[in-house]
Amino acid sequence: MKISMNSKTMRTVLLLAAIVLVVALAPLRLSDYWQHVFIVGMYYIIMAASWNLLAGYTGQFSLAHQTFAALGGYASGLMIYHLNVSIGVGFVAAVLTTALTGFLLGLLVLRMRGIYLAVATWAFSESCRLTIAAAYKFTRGEQGLHLPALFDSLAPTRYYYLFLGLTVGLLVLMYLVLKSPIGSFIRAIKDDELAASAMGVDTVKWKLFIMTFASTIAGVAGFFYAHYIVILSPVILSFNEIGKIVIMVVFGGLGTFAGPLIGAPAIVVISELTRDYGAWNMVFYSLIVIIIMRLYREGLVKMVRKLTDRVAAWRKKESA
Repeated sequence: MKISMNSKTMRTVLLLAAIVLVVALAPLRLSDYWQHVFIVGMYYIIMAASWNLLAGYTGQFSLAHQTFAALGGYASGLMIYHLNVSIGVGFVAAVLTTALTGFLLGLLVLRMRGIYLAVATWAFSESCRLTIAAAYKFTRGEQGLHLPALFDSLAPTRYYYLFLGLTVGLLVLMYLVLKSPIGSFIRAIKDDELAASAMGVDTVKWKLFIMTFASTIAGVAGFFYAHYIVILSPVILSFNEIGKIVIMVVFGGLGTFAGPLIGAPAIVVISELTRDYGAWNMVFYSLIVIIIMRLYREGLVKMVRKLTDRVAAWRKKESA
């Protein structure tokens, strides 16, 4: 996989490295509560970025992405609960379950497009949610499935650095895929699938690959998140979850690599700051998204770029 790095890419890498450094030092100043909020934010960054591979880059609007995070958590939790295996075996089960399920779902639905794909994946997600809720003797249903913690303490600092490493590692992996020929193939599929097929791109093959890849990433994120919150219920499969992920991506910038990195933590922080308003917090940040979309359809990334261009133009004018 050959990756070229020009000066613009190098500047981006240096900027991201600086951001990672700042985030790594943040626990020195953050309370346990805000460390927890950051951990949740990093989980949603992974979820939003991997969903963006499907919808933003390939044009496949799946409404089942949160289901793979839940399957990753449940696959591990059920193995440990019923068979008393180690967490390491649970991790392998989570990866294999989500990869295989993503592959099989892709075989069934990825010849569909648009609203048909969205409805089919939503139906799959709802089927999984109802099955987990109904099979309570096996899954614990609404009573909740308890999982062992990854560490001997639930203090957030170690989990903070674990999720930071996980987020950086998975984002680098996604970036490498997008910068490889695979990235060109899936962009061509989104732009014009018939034209891409006519030019020799195996559209079904690469859509299936991205579905499996994104599903596995969601499953890995779900595994670590489940062993952090240590209890799972069918709520994690609710439609609100996928709605939140979609909002994060669109808010940040659909089809841009930086969009989920900006949108996910922004929505998590806004949600926490408005938590006291109960269900109204969803309405609140939905209105924010509508306003941003009205002013900048491409999301916060486009807004930041326009502001940066204006500042650069102003500085050039002043120096002239």
